[in-house]
Amino acid sequence: KVPPLCRGLPSQREDGNPCDFDWREVEILMFLSAIVMMKNRRSITVEQHIGNIFMFSKVANAILFFRLDIRMGLLYLTLCIVFLMTCKPPLYMGPEYIKYFSDKTIDEELERDKRVTWIVEFFANWSSECQSFAPIFADLSLKYNCSGLHFGKVDIGRYTDVSSRYKVSTSPLTKQLPTLILFQGGTETMRRPQIDKKGRAVSWTFSEENVIREFNLNELYQKAKKQSKPRDEGPEEPPGAQAAARETKKDK
Repeated sequence: KVPPLCRGLPSQREDGNPCDFDWREVEILMFLSAIVMMKNRRSITVEQHIGNIFMFSKVANAILFFRLDIRMGLLYLTLCIVFLMTCKPPLYMGPEYIKYFSDKTIDEELERDKRVTWIVEFFANWSSECQSFAPIFADLSLKYNCSGLHFGKVDIGRYTDVSSRYKVSTSPLTKQLPTLILFQGGTETMRRPQIDKKGRAVSWTFSEENVIREFNLNELYQKAKKQSKPRDEGPEEPPGAQAAARETKKDK
C-alpha cells in the first residue's frame, strides 16, 4: 500500500485510512508468511527461496484485492495467469555430461552394456522441482561421469509411455517429479523418492548431498573406474605372449 497509489482504494478500517492494513489483512499476511517459512525449509537453491516468496506474495495480493473489490481481484488474478502462461522460467543450459533418452532409446541404451551403471532422471519441463534440480544433476554428472558410470535424462512429460513403463507418475499430486533411478546391469536397483503403498512419493529432498549419500556415488565412481581401467589400458596379453616377450628381451 504505497501512499500515492492507495488513496483511491476502499478501506474497511474504522478511521477510513486506505494506506494502512486492517487487522484481517494483517492476519492474512502473517498466515502466508508462516507458509513461506515452512515451504522454504525444503528449498535447496536461492531461486527456490525467491520463487516461494514471489508466489505467495501474489496469493496475498490476490486475497487483499478481492477483499477490497472483486473486480480488482479478478483483474489481478487474470494478469497473474497471463504472466504465468507467457513468462515461463528458462531451462538450464549449462555444461553437463548427460545423455537424453527418448521412448525408443532408453531401453536399448540400458541393455547395450550391462557393465555400465546408469543414473537416470525422469523429469517434466513444466515441473518447477525438475527445473530447480536440473543444475544440481548437471553438476553431479560433471563430477562423477566416467566410462563405467553414466547419467541420463528422459522427459516423461513428452514420452508418457515411458512414465507408465517405469511406473513414474506425472501427476503433481503424487510428487514423483523428479524421480532418480539407479540401473545396474540394466536392472533398477533403487529409486528416489520411494513410493508408499498408496502410490504416493515419500518426502525426499533433492539436494546434491542427499543424492551423493543415498546413491553412494563416491563408491559407485571408484568401482566404475576400476572396472573401466583394464579397458582403457587396452586388451591384456595372454600369459604365453608375455613369457615370449621376456625371453626375447633376455636374448637381446
